[in-house]
Formats: sequence, structure tokens, C-alpha cells
Amino acid sequence: MNKILIIQTAFLGDVVLATSLIEKWHSYYPDCQIDMMVRKGNESLLHKHPLLNKVWVWDKQNNKYANLWGLLKEVRSTQYDLVVNVQRFGATGAFTALCGAKTTVGFQNNPFAWAFTHRFPHTIGDGTHEVARNQQLISQWTDAKAANPVLYPTAEQFQKVQALKTQPYICIAPTSVWFTKQFPKEKWIEFLTHIAPNWTIYLLGSPTDKAYCQEIIATVTQQRSHAVRLINLCGQLNLLESAALMKDAAMNYVNDSAPLHLASAVDAPVCAVFCSTVPEFGFTPLSTYSTVVSTEKPLACRPCGLHGYKACPKGHFDCGNTVDTKRLLEVLKNE
Repeated sequence: MNKILIIQTAFLGDVVLATSLIEKWHSYYPDCQIDMMVRKGNESLLHKHPLLNKVWVWDKQNNKYANLWGLLKEVRSTQYDLVVNVQRFGATGAFTALCGAKTTVGFQNNPFAWAFTHRFPHTIGDGTHEVARNQQLISQWTDAKAANPVLYPTAEQFQKVQALKTQPYICIAPTSVWFTKQFPKEKWIEFLTHIAPNWTIYLLGSPTDKAYCQEIIATVTQQRSHAVRLINLCGQLNLLESAALMKDAAMNYVNDSAPLHLASAVDAPVCAVFCSTVPEFGFTPLSTYSTVVSTEKPLACRPCGLHGYKACPKGHFDCGNTVDTKRLLEVLKNE
């Protein structure tokens, strides 16, 4: 194998987890050219990645299929020995089938799996981690043990956040694309109202999360009897800069969302709050120090779905509202 392409054009967290394949493949074939294909917007995760030769970018928002067809022509000319499709959707399945690679690998539940040279099952809910499911795809050329995902913030990115590390700090990424994956705002406020005043607390997110985090800060500041340093960094750091900051935090509090996997990829300590989803889906943190907190109340409706919903289907959102914030405080004390 001289050239391999890994395809993962789903969400941020999925791309982070797929980097475990880069690590494993490179450990066996250090001279092999490794390329990766991601959706536009996620390529910044792989900026100056030392093990990647090229990152192909698929613009799915504008002329989606025309852009995919244009990529296909370029990929075919590259003449890959192996193409590994980590996704289970038709567009990239057809792309893989037509890419001209000598060997193509993917999951059985891709609609075009019949056209792959190798196919593997993808079962969610049995406790197998996603990196282990993905590892199946290359196990015949490496081994059965999955590597951990790894991201590589540059020296410049670490330098940008260095000034934020002068005092003991924690990071919180309080938002999620899905409402039912997001620990309620009132619960974050309750947690922050009782946290010790010696911490500097950085709230992380995209520019669109800035107002949400500012509301948390305003409410906590009003309710606390002792001041605490709460700093809104939403929109100020890119993904790798955020990962560089998370790496040296005393703790990172996240939802079952992309920041969880950012923490894993730099081996940062992390506490993940799972609301509507469950660890058995296989997306738990992989850091050396990691823990998952979720409701202790038996709920027949949990989990209500793999990806979450824009609103609680039952209307009560007990999977988030009944999480005891004291457990989050205990995680920090035990770190």
C-alpha cells in the first residue's frame, strides 16, 4: 500500500474520531501516503497535521453533488491503493465505489457496500466504541486494537492560548447542536454558582454561542456571594486553539458533542454530561482521566435517539433536568 484515502465527511466529532485510523495506519506503514476527505468547515481540524499528505474538502452546502463529482475526477487521477469509507451514507458510498482504488472498504449498511471489496458490520448500542468500530475497516492490514484519536495543534496555536494558562482554570463547552444532548442552561448556572472561587473558568463555543454563554455568566455573577472569574471565549478561538487550551485545564466539562472528542484527541481531562444519549452508543471520552455523568433516575424514554432532538419528545427533559450538579463538583475535587 503506497496511498490510502480515509473518507469522513460527517460532523466535527466524527472527523476527530476517524483520526484514530491515521494513527494506527501510520504506526504500521510510516512511509505510506495518507490523505483524508472531509466536509467543508472541518478541514481546520487537520491544519498542518504531520501525518497527512493532503486533505480533500467536499463543499456540501453549494452545488453538493457537482462538487462531489469534481472531487471524484481528481481522486480517480490520484490512483489510491486503498480507500476507507467511514460513513454509511449513499453519496460517499457511490464515491467510494467509483473512485478507482484497487481496494475499497466500508460498512455493510452503506447503500453501496455491495460495490466495496471489503465490508464490515456497524452496530450501535452494544457498548463498542466508535473508534473500535472504525478499526475493523483496517484491521486486516494492522491489528484489531484501535488507536486513540489525535489532533495536532501547532506551536503557534499553543502560544496563542499560553497567556490564558497563568492561573488554575477549567473549560466548559455548554452548548450542542441538539437540544436533548445539551445540559440545561439552568443546570450549568447551578453548577457554576457553587464552584470554588479560586478557578478561572473559560466558556468555549462558536460565535453563535456567545450570547448564550454571556447569559450564563450574567446570571452566575448575580447569584454568587463570592466572585469567580468567568470568561466568554466563544468565537475567539478556532478548534485547534480550543483543544490547545483544553489540554492543560484542570477539567473540561462538555456535553456528548464535538468538544468531548477534542478533549480525547489531546488527552485532556474531561467530564462529559450525557442527557438523552447513553455511553453504550460508543461515543464516550478516551482521555486518560475521563468520566461520564448522567441522570440516576430510571427513564423508560432514555435514550430517545442516537443524535438527539431539537426538543424533548416527552416534554419534560428529565434526562437533563434530573442530573445532580454535585456530581460535577465532585469530579473537580477528585481530579
